[in-house]
Amino acid sequence: MRRVSVLGATGSIGQNTLDLIARAPEAYQVVALTGGRNVAQLAEDAMKFRAELAVVADPALLPDLRDRLAGSGIAAAAGAEALEEAALRPADWVMSAIVGAAGLAPGLRALEQGATLALANKESMVCAGPLVLATAAAHGGRVLPVDSEHSAVFQALIGEDIACVERVILTASGGAFRDWPAEDLAHATPEQAATHPNWAMGQRITIDSASMFNKALEVIETKEFFDLRPDQIDVVVHPESLIHALVGFCDGALMAHMGAPDMRHAIGFALNHPGRAPLPVERLDLAKLAQLTFRPACETRWPALRLAREVMAAGGLAGAVFNAAKERALDAFIARQIGFLQMAEVVEQVLDRATGEPGLLQAGITLDNVRQADHFARRSADEIMTPT
Repeated sequence: MRRVSVLGATGSIGQNTLDLIARAPEAYQVVALTGGRNVAQLAEDAMKFRAELAVVADPALLPDLRDRLAGSGIAAAAGAEALEEAALRPADWVMSAIVGAAGLAPGLRALEQGATLALANKESMVCAGPLVLATAAAHGGRVLPVDSEHSAVFQALIGEDIACVERVILTASGGAFRDWPAEDLAHATPEQAATHPNWAMGQRITIDSASMFNKALEVIETKEFFDLRPDQIDVVVHPESLIHALVGFCDGALMAHMGAPDMRHAIGFALNHPGRAPLPVERLDLAKLAQLTFRPACETRWPALRLAREVMAAGGLAGAVFNAAKERALDAFIARQIGFLQMAEVVEQVLDRATGEPGLLQAGITLDNVRQADHFARRSADEIMTPT
């Protein structure tokens, strides 16, 4: 029986992970579950799966969690330190699905105890890719990608020599606004941006899909995870979302990974790796597919993609700055403090500030330095967005 923990259990990735675990209860022992603010869901899942520990991110919600778990024998805790403690509990496999930079430290703690880390938290690789991989190597842990694109690339590379890879092509759905006239984007609302045409995801990642910030993060993650040059990574818009990524080799071959838009593909691959197991996902009927279409990903329409290339060129802690600035700009858009197009403008201004800050981007990639860069970026974004 494998011991497993799910960090970010109440989000869409966490819930899909628990769905797969529930289908083979004899194979898994759930160690720890963590959640953001959905205490009811967290407590329900903790009791259903007989977890040892349940952790809620907001300490103010701890009394409610304790009340819901009363008499169950399940330990309850809250706050950032408790999240790290949950990750440190001995487990064979840990799902890292905490949203944003907050997922970095717990993921590192899981790797420090030698676990296999199923990484859905792309921000960890964006902010501190070398640190994540070095931590895994130092403690006998392993990182498996769970983003559908990176899982697709990982699977396409099984048995292949990375030196033979010429390019990796990530596909993007284009999000809610892929067919909107460019002049209408300035007036887009958070509600409109949070409606995805293909994928069922949380609010923040769905809005990031509409702005292409999600794809920008994935471009950086691809560079870090597979040790590729930035010029080897391309993005195309693929409205059907059936091909998740393609890998091009030196002999001209192009290997594509296809599947229905269901995150249980990538989660299930990581959960069952190195083997495969049946998954409750749609099987594609190729004869019924009318067409597969592709469009260029215009960096003028989606400036987040251009900014990602600038981040990769800058290196160092530029990824941590980029991600933190994006998170604060997204917060402001959701709160209707800035417009949809202003998110990229804010992030670009923060990156410009960071470039001019002596020694900031060139500092070594340690957890403390990542946190300092993150703090600088969030403070800068708030200053830029505060009317004078």
